[in-house]
Amino acid sequence: MKSLMLAVILVCATGSASLAEGQFWIVGNHATESCDIVTSNPVIDGDIWFGDGPYQSRAAAKLARSSIGACPKDQDDKAPDQEKD
Repeated sequence: MKSLMLAVILVCATGSASLAEGQFWIVGNHATESCDIVTSNPVIDGDIWFGDGPYQSRAAAKLARSSIGACPKDQDDKAPDQEKD
């Protein structure tokens, strides 16, 4: 019985970690006064003052960022190789 419960816990933990890959979040950054799109779940502290997401694609995150009032409207999107993690 214990081995069955351990197996279920491991499957759930592995499944949860794999669901987070390939997702995007929007974070508000006080230091840069911008809203960045990142590929890891943000920790809200210090310069990061809000996080929104997850989004399934970068395009969906960009669309959502354009509708957030706190984000600058003239913000350029960085190339995927320059995105913050």
